Amino acid sequence: MAKVKTQYVCQNCGYTSPRYLGRCPNCGQWNTLTEEVVQTGTASQVTKHAATLTGIVAKPQRLNEINAQKTPRIKTKLHELNRVLGGGIVPGSLVLIGGDPGIGKSTLLLQVSGQLCDEKHSVLYVSGEESATQVKMRAERLNVHGNDFYIYPETNMDSIRATIDEMKPEFVVIDSVQTMQASNVSSAIGSVSQIREVTAQLMQIAKGMNITVFVVGHVTKGGAIAGPKILEHMVDTVLYFEGDLHHTYRILRSVKNRFGSTNELGIFEMHQDGLAEVKNPSEIFLEERLQNATGSAVVVSLEGTRPILVEIQALVTPTVYGNAQRTATGLSRNRVALIMAVLEKRANLMLQNQDAFLKAAGGVRLDEPAIDLALAVAIASSYRDRGTRPDDAFVGEVGLTGEIRRVNRIEQRVAEAAKLGFKRIIVPKNNLRGWNPPTNIQVIGVQTIGEVLRVALPGS
Repeated sequence: MAKVKTQYVCQNCGYTSPRYLGRCPNCGQWNTLTEEVVQTGTASQVTKHAATLTGIVAKPQRLNEINAQKTPRIKTKLHELNRVLGGGIVPGSLVLIGGDPGIGKSTLLLQVSGQLCDEKHSVLYVSGEESATQVKMRAERLNVHGNDFYIYPETNMDSIRATIDEMKPEFVVIDSVQTMQASNVSSAIGSVSQIREVTAQLMQIAKGMNITVFVVGHVTKGGAIAGPKILEHMVDTVLYFEGDLHHTYRILRSVKNRFGSTNELGIFEMHQDGLAEVKNPSEIFLEERLQNATGSAVVVSLEGTRPILVEIQALVTPTVYGNAQRTATGLSRNRVALIMAVLEKRANLMLQNQDAFLKAAGGVRLDEPAIDLALAVAIASSYRDRGTRPDDAFVGEVGLTGEIRRVNRIEQRVAEAAKLGFKRIIVPKNNLRGWNPPTNIQVIGVQTIGEVLRVALPGS
């Protein structure tokens, strides 16, 4: 007979404890441990070959006996989504999509489901938050239809698994994983144990039956996907849908992908009839840039395999408080403080009594070292009140001794700047070795931060 015992599970990180604790010793959060019932059995009750949820028992295979034939990817009509996924949808993969409420997760998956049905694929859309009528209303607004598109409002995993086994669809959408309930777990819906068990069952369905499963995940106030961190480890791909609810642009970012490059980025624009992909995001990030504005510099950043041009803006003003402020939006505050310290020490800019406010225009988030040079130029431009040339772009990493260090994939960055009409691009001098720059853009190699400021802000 199975034994019944209780344990306390942290709803933030999944830590388990045999007794109640006011503060979780793993993540440090207060009052997050809740009591859950756990059933255990003896070792004799476990069968020698326990069948999986899909009825398929895996067996060990020699490496040279495994068929390594490349699986063709399934393309959608959204090329931005295809690139973020690494070239298309991999059959049998488990994809997790997270984002703020109302950002467009369900809209994106509903559009993709309709496009897959248009290509003669069968899709089962499991809705745990909306009725079938409500999903139908949204589908009509998005002009989504298809004979093999099935809506299934259900939250019980046993019923969902039985329906999948009967219909055998090619694609399954779970909206959302926090509303699903596994009957063999007695804890509340949305708890750590429920999310972990539901995700494990979906993973076995995806791998055992070769069905692609898209899972919608809620996010916390901090922006992370709700539930235990193991949720992101179990799935094949993790996509974050980002954007400002007050603006129409949405960013789909890949932070984990077993079948493609990570940190890929796709840009969409929200319309009344759904999401439309943005073909050239660099034009969006630069379209409202003022001519000869001070504190502005354009960087060619690399997001996955795509180079994009983003305007970095800086406002440097004398402080009215005892300690100067450092505020950054879309940029690392620590990186901003580091660059300002280098400018003060190596370029003789008195910034310790100056407030600095920096942002990456357009709502994009930049975190690669190649943006250092544009950061430094934007700060110096605002401090000296001298504008940069509107046709200049900057790429390079700034070291603590004031040297400009090489960056990767400089050829793609320069080509993207030239394509958008920039006349000059300032890059690390070491990146020019063994490479012939294009003739339609002037490429200037620099070695120190002082040399950069003399080129970008002459006469200052």
